[in-house]
Amino acid sequence: MARLNYLELPVRDVARLKQFYEQAFGWSLSQFGPDYAATTSDDVEIGLNGDADEWTAQLLPVIEVDDIDSAVEQVTRAGGTVSRPIFAFPGGRRFHFRDPHGHELAVWTKAPEQGDAA
Repeated sequence: MARLNYLELPVRDVARLKQFYEQAFGWSLSQFGPDYAATTSDDVEIGLNGDADEWTAQLLPVIEVDDIDSAVEQVTRAGGTVSRPIFAFPGGRRFHFRDPHGHELAVWTKAPEQGDAA
């Protein structure tokens, strides 16, 4: 079974983006030299690549959370900008934001199961 397990973002300021993701989502990123930091949780990982010679095209990473309303507050408090407010889609709710470097990401939460309180 194939699954997404790593996303790498090209960044100009590794330290600034490392601080943003740690503050916004409580992640711990390890520093691997001056131009690279990454999560190391044995789950889906994210890497911050500060080496402009190795940058690739940008992706739209999607982050799953339990409380999407709280996630909006945390993202904006950490310095992110909501680029598409929360919207419903089949299976859940989602919003898009831009981090301080301008990367666009999405955050989503699953729709409540039938019979669960909304």
